[in-house]
Amino acid sequence: MGKNSEASADQESSDVLSTYRKSGAAAAALAHGDRSTSPSRAAAFFDVDNTIMRGASLFHFAAGLAAMNYFSGREIFGFGVKQLKFVLSGSEDPEDVASATEAALSFVRGRRVDELIRLAEMVFDQRMVDKLIPGSLSLAQAHLDAGQEVWLVTATPVELAQLLARRLGLTGALGTVSETKNGVYTGKLEGYPLHGLAKAEAIRALAITENLDLAQCAAYSDSSNDIPMLSAVGHPTAVNPDSELRAYAKKMGWDISDFRKRAQFREYALPATTAASGIAFGLAAGYVAGRLIRASR
Repeated sequence: MGKNSEASADQESSDVLSTYRKSGAAAAALAHGDRSTSPSRAAAFFDVDNTIMRGASLFHFAAGLAAMNYFSGREIFGFGVKQLKFVLSGSEDPEDVASATEAALSFVRGRRVDELIRLAEMVFDQRMVDKLIPGSLSLAQAHLDAGQEVWLVTATPVELAQLLARRLGLTGALGTVSETKNGVYTGKLEGYPLHGLAKAEAIRALAITENLDLAQCAAYSDSSNDIPMLSAVGHPTAVNPDSELRAYAKKMGWDISDFRKRAQFREYALPATTAASGIAFGLAAGYVAGRLIRASR
């Protein structure tokens, strides 16, 4: 490889890292104003898909919108095909990730942000709440009980991520930031999706604004894509891990929790607690609020 080719490759790598950092900073900037607890020295960061919730939260949301005739079955089929191709390809190229996410966002182009948030409340009650993973919620509750912040960190759109955090009584959420103009989605992204390295950059940016010590923080994920985020904290845990993450976690001596096993599922099942429990209270309050909103129409 010649010097010009090497310089070009270095420049491309620098540009990619810069965009990841921009994506992380954008997510952290939105989250900073969404804080529901006072700053603390430690926090826990949870991936969403297959960590907090079975399956893909964005797909559950899209399926819920389709059931409301928000868009056609043909559109949801097209979205599903694009996502399946991306998943099967296993590509980690940031441009491929961005392309797949923008395809997922194309169905909201021209829609109002407040409208999507209102519909997300309904979809959560109807399709998503029963897909939450009790064992992971129990881990999150333990951090809340210890007086720590708990953040969701996910590639799903930040508005949906923030809704999940509110309903669970968590501190807040970092998610993919979509471009909007006058409260309307353009169908484009601010930087890359919050995926892979971008998640690590997001929690580093958040640690600065929230005065967090990452060495005291914990992180949870099911996917090897999140190794950068898990490596950024002092207490990483692989939850329901894929084979690559399981092997890496064993090599690094990280904790592993697998709630797909019935015995462990029962052991960590979120108990029916008093309203003082953050997650139980958040779910109950959110459910009642959703019923009141629908009843008022």
